[in-house]
Amino acid sequence: QVQLVESGGGLVQAGDSLRLSCAASGGTFSTYAMGWFRQAPGKEREFVSAISWSGRNTYYVDSVKGRFTISRDNAKNTVYLQMNSLKPEDTAVYYCAAANSYSAYSIYLGATYDYWGQGTQVTVSS
Repeated sequence: QVQLVESGGGLVQAGDSLRLSCAASGGTFSTYAMGWFRQAPGKEREFVSAISWSGRNTYYVDSVKGRFTISRDNAKNTVYLQMNSLKPEDTAVYYCAAANSYSAYSIYLGATYDYWGQGTQVTVSS
């Protein structure tokens, strides 16, 4: 059983940066793909970014490409999401998730992930 704990959310102004962290425990972190999803009020959960177990492959939704960067430190059992040039439409609860088995197609899908964190709120004011 893997436990995931997100941190780093907060209230910022448009154009600011935040770095989210997700610390994992209880499993072999280096074997999982890790993803970030977000859910804004009244909207469905949305894929944001993912990274393969090795860190070699990364994936982004088009709306964050060039602004967000996902990375991982397998020695620290932690995945990060560096968010730059934040926009009000980035406001959401951000969740990290771990996937034991995935493909380059399924990594974008919430159903692929086996474990989820509790989420961290990101609010971007205009």
